[in-house]
Amino acid sequence: MCEEIVGSSEPLRRVLVQASKVAPTDSTVLVLGETGTGKELIARAIHNGSKRSNRAFIRVNCAAIPQSLIASELFGHEKGSFTGTTQRRLGRFESADGGTIFLDEVGDLPPDTQVALLRVLQEREFERVGGSQTVSVDVRVIAATNRDLTSAVAEGRFRQDLFYRLNVFPIRLPALRERISDISLLVGYLIDRYAKKLGKKIRNIDKKTIELFHAYDWPGNIRELQNVVERAVILSEGETFFVDETWLTHVTPKLAATTSPLVADLVEHERGILEAALRESEGVVGGPTGAAVKLGIPRQTLESKIRKLGINRHRFKAS
Repeated sequence: MCEEIVGSSEPLRRVLVQASKVAPTDSTVLVLGETGTGKELIARAIHNGSKRSNRAFIRVNCAAIPQSLIASELFGHEKGSFTGTTQRRLGRFESADGGTIFLDEVGDLPPDTQVALLRVLQEREFERVGGSQTVSVDVRVIAATNRDLTSAVAEGRFRQDLFYRLNVFPIRLPALRERISDISLLVGYLIDRYAKKLGKKIRNIDKKTIELFHAYDWPGNIRELQNVVERAVILSEGETFFVDETWLTHVTPKLAATTSPLVADLVEHERGILEAALRESEGVVGGPTGAAVKLGIPRQTLESKIRKLGINRHRFKAS
């Protein structure tokens, strides 16, 4: 069911338990998570574990289709409904009949399409664009978004009744920074995949590279990790995998012009205090001699601040 999902961390285990429980049902699932966390992989795993697994799995990226065409893409259109349309066209819902439709980036749907989707969820029927004949379908819906739909509902950009219909069984995917213990497994899996494609043999992983990967906060999540590993494998000339630390440089956002000088000074003051503690502890965060103890704050709090400020704690390690 989950053959392409790699990891053994507790946050990932919780997700897989949820997925395995909801898969055999026909319940609508809403997959939530940042970009690059693997929402489509979870959706496919749920489909593969369902009684619909031998039928179609149809993916639609709602953000990639122009708003003027999304209704036609989802529900099809009749001959003559648009200029130049010479025949009837079936939509993605009809193609998914008996199977599963995965609506990625569902938060980007325009208001009129939201109404049509609500009807499909409630009544399992719709009309093609330009038609009056009702089409009935038996489709399981799995939706996904990286947006905060609760805020979108409050701001009037997303229908509240549609949100409730989609939010029957929500699954939140953890960001990669929340499952650091999975990074070594993921890196090994990805190295093997890309090395085989390129006909290369990579037998070892540089220790500093793994430390660098563990310290980085991965704003692009697993997709970013994939890109970095593929790039390193392409450039590799030996049997040891390593990356240049400049590839993972933290980009600290410039303070907006409206930010007061006092706020900017406070940020730099905090950075100086944290770096001084890290220097004194030689880059160690936790433990009795770590920087967290010296600062009198929890280790998790310090790690969060280090990520937020883009501090590379490994540069303070003793050589």
